[in-house]
Amino acid sequence: MRISSRFDFDLLRTLQKWNNMILTSSRWLLKETTSENMILLKDIVPAAQNNIDTKFIILDKGKTTVEGQNKICLALVADATAAIHFQFWGDECDAFDSGDIICLTNGIFSYQHGNLILRAGKRGKLVKVGGFTMAFVETPNMSEIHWIPDPNNSKNYIQQYVISPVSRIFPPPSDI
Repeated sequence: MRISSRFDFDLLRTLQKWNNMILTSSRWLLKETTSENMILLKDIVPAAQNNIDTKFIILDKGKTTVEGQNKICLALVADATAAIHFQFWGDECDAFDSGDIICLTNGIFSYQHGNLILRAGKRGKLVKVGGFTMAFVETPNMSEIHWIPDPNNSKNYIQQYVISPVSRIFPPPSDI
């Protein structure tokens, strides 16, 4: 018995929707993750708003440290267009590892202790959607760019110059 191409298409759409389900607050919510609502890392600019929806792979993860009563962990993450430093907080530090592919919704890219980092913040959500199979680049690193207020619009930032072409926190391995 041959399966019709219409059935194949319907089955594929159903499987894609199941693949995009997100577990949040102990219940399933359906969230379509399309390129229309996802921002590429190269297009992220500093802002004090939780409005970044993106997808990335964790390339390297630093040690977990404790600040007060909170655990924090810095990581180098990337997509096919750029890399960026990402800060995990609390239980997120133990929930994700190098190679995990993560969808971030309502994230924020802002200064934290004098460094520009991407993070989920209080309103953002992180969801593991896969592992190890995502194209990525390590340059430019958006956290290694010096940003200044836009002279034409003080609510926006523009790139002034590149501080370092690669991450200074997670330098690439040197050739021996």
